[in-house]
Amino acid sequence: MKRVLAVVALLVAVFVAAIPIAATTPPVAGTTGAADAAAGAPVPTPAAAPPMAKVVHQQDAPYYEACAREGLNESECAGRLIWFKATAGNERFHTYVFQQRVGVLIDWYRVLRADQRGDRFRAWGIINDPACCVPGSKNCPAKNLDETYGLDWCPGDEELLGYVGRSGYPDPACDFRDAPLKEGDPHASSDQRQSACDLRFGTSTGALGIRKFPNPRFDKAAWIKLNGKAGSWEGYNRPIAAAGGGSEAPRSHLQDGGVEPPFLIGTSCGSCHIAFDPLNPPADPANPKWENIKGLVGNQYTRISEIMVSGMASNTLEWQMFAHARPGASDTSAIPTDQVNNPGTINALINIAKRPTFADEDVIKWRKVASCGDDKDETSCWCEPGRNGKCWKKSLQKETVHHILKGGEDSIGALEAIQRVYFNIGSCSEQCWVNHLTDLRQLDPQQRNFGQTPFDIGQCRRDCPHFRAIEDRLVNILDFFMSAEAHVTDLRVARENVRRAAMPAAAYTEQDLIADLEKEFGAGAVARGSEVFASTCARCHSSQAEALAGQTAGLDFHKLDLGTGLREDWLGNDRATPVSEVGTFRCRALHSNHMAGHVWQEYGSETLRARPPDPNVKEPGDGGRGYYRNISLLNLWAHAPFLHNNAIGPELCGKPKNAANDFYAKRPRYVDGSNVKLLPADQQPACFEYDPSVEGRFRLYKASMEELLNPAQRIPKVTLLNEDVTLRIGPRLWDGTDKEKLLGFELTIPSEIDGRGVTAGTIGNFQHKQFIVDLVRAKTDAKALEGNLAERFGAETGTRVLQDLQAITGELVGKPNALVEALKARPYLIKQIYSSCTAEVENEGHRFGEDLPASDKKALIAFLATL
Repeated sequence: MKRVLAVVALLVAVFVAAIPIAATTPPVAGTTGAADAAAGAPVPTPAAAPPMAKVVHQQDAPYYEACAREGLNESECAGRLIWFKATAGNERFHTYVFQQRVGVLIDWYRVLRADQRGDRFRAWGIINDPACCVPGSKNCPAKNLDETYGLDWCPGDEELLGYVGRSGYPDPACDFRDAPLKEGDPHASSDQRQSACDLRFGTSTGALGIRKFPNPRFDKAAWIKLNGKAGSWEGYNRPIAAAGGGSEAPRSHLQDGGVEPPFLIGTSCGSCHIAFDPLNPPADPANPKWENIKGLVGNQYTRISEIMVSGMASNTLEWQMFAHARPGASDTSAIPTDQVNNPGTINALINIAKRPTFADEDVIKWRKVASCGDDKDETSCWCEPGRNGKCWKKSLQKETVHHILKGGEDSIGALEAIQRVYFNIGSCSEQCWVNHLTDLRQLDPQQRNFGQTPFDIGQCRRDCPHFRAIEDRLVNILDFFMSAEAHVTDLRVARENVRRAAMPAAAYTEQDLIADLEKEFGAGAVARGSEVFASTCARCHSSQAEALAGQTAGLDFHKLDLGTGLREDWLGNDRATPVSEVGTFRCRALHSNHMAGHVWQEYGSETLRARPPDPNVKEPGDGGRGYYRNISLLNLWAHAPFLHNNAIGPELCGKPKNAANDFYAKRPRYVDGSNVKLLPADQQPACFEYDPSVEGRFRLYKASMEELLNPAQRIPKVTLLNEDVTLRIGPRLWDGTDKEKLLGFELTIPSEIDGRGVTAGTIGNFQHKQFIVDLVRAKTDAKALEGNLAERFGAETGTRVLQDLQAITGELVGKPNALVEALKARPYLIKQIYSSCTAEVENEGHRFGEDLPASDKKALIAFLATL
């Protein structure tokens, strides 16, 4: 029996052992300096910074110029700089922890190499930092790639590069200028904020939001010996044949802890959210200017998941499972995996001051206090040592909160929701949360890390200075969210800006926009569309009290708040709607990390967890799961494709020059009517090339709206494995040749079973731990398991499952390779019984408006373009 369990443990653990990727590691784009330098033009001297800021580091100058351009105050500007640059110490995570603890390899050189700067946006969705340049280009301070170890030269590198291979680097964050403390803050009696050094800025890698730090353990001589020269990474990331031969994925020095790269790479929260301004897009997306960039729009082109597995071969389990989130989407529960395959879009942060809040929710959280009084229990009240009256107390209280994330999960306060983003991108991993994650290879339910355990905010505050550095400045980041940089980007203004670029005095009024829309969609379309929206859509996509009450007459969706100038209606109510009512791909709605006992428990309200399960969903939906919040439709024209996974609308693609980075070509989506086989290449609808121009966004909007309102015309989209995955299990002798023999066995996960394609979700959603536990109990305590299975699945299904589990244990005896065949013969065990989500078609659902007359659908498209 022990032999059976050992074999099963090995097989199943490896079968699903890839852990997903963080919700935040893409890049973003920039402006003048670097782009002009790369093109041979002189690098301009930045204009003077606004009076609020004394520019200590030249790399900060463009950021302060943006603050002045947007009219940001000191707090908003401080928050902006943190959002763009602060990694909060996650460079260790992205260089060591992710590879060595999580087991997924990032090839930062492949993503960031300077000689492919012009191809980055199309390959990875990266937005180039305008201040950086390709070494050797005209006026670039670095004359060759050896000086920068193959990456871009960026402002601040004149100092940073001198610290590669040695300690003592003075991080620019140490000179960050804090905004004044807020009045009324219980901690504001004196400035006791954690040192700004712990924000950790480093310098740019050439991609906005991705930062680099000198690696003090770098050995330049060893690097040159391995790669041939300082500016090459050829030896470091060169595929090395595995001992098993051609069928097994190759390895590389990316997973070799004995070889240190020149840089540690960190990411800021802005790495996902910094994007092109819809009102002022760049003429050339590979060479943007600073004025083309906004920090809160959300990068709808980023290929985060491909970046995160950029060091993995495409026939690895990790690549097949996770390199498939569409551009602009990421799985925020990827690293703290709940084994629900559920990437979601990166939301545009627009008019946050008008976003709905929810009063009287039950929230257990830490709140600022000036003293703990007689409470000496650090688990309920804690004062920071060496500080005067800087304390926090944990308690249950009624709160007014936002509902964040797709199902409203982050729901204990806006500041806390911002803080948690930093954990998504790797901050405080070793001090606070890595050991709370489930270890996918741990199959004994009595052992640590078999399942998740709750992250402890109080412990993290005490033990991680990066946590405190961010927490002490969360109010600045929230102020940035509320600033003018988050205001609407209306189509009318965007079109007017296009005209003014050619003729500065040009005007384009609201009536001009309506006239152009009605020329395209029919006379009176905008007015009729407003009526259709009020009667068909407003109950979910309006924040007006009348709409919430079901009163549709007289709603004004364009009304402005005279005090703030913001549109009154947020065009969404953030209320929870059962996923079965929306009908969309339900896997994201089954996200479980905020459940009691799970890793992000402390970031969900008690009110959230008290929501009843959706009775029409067959998978487990306890703990508040099974809902989507009703999102905002502000500036919908600029943010297609649609739905929480960008599945409604044309597939986006970059078509980079480097074919190895053409990920859409590797992963077509459209399947035949049976949903099990990809359409032939000549029948796959063409992808929509990245086009952030005003009219490019509008074309994509129209095509996506047509699909949204005409569900019967949608060609189903399913993510399938596109090649077999071969895994070698057991001891091996590996010297990088094909000659060595494995002392174990081979496991192949086929891309097709009996002519049916295997979906990425089939593997990603497979609850292998429960399967192993039940398999053991089928052999050791069948009677108790029978009752448990009957309770979970009903008597008839429970009996069938028990019989099959008992049969499998017999088939495995002496045949360690038999598990795959056993499961292939019983696919329902993986696809239904032991799956956290059985949904496959990713662009189904949201059929609201399907029965409208064609003229009303056109009117709705026209009207929504005005919002």
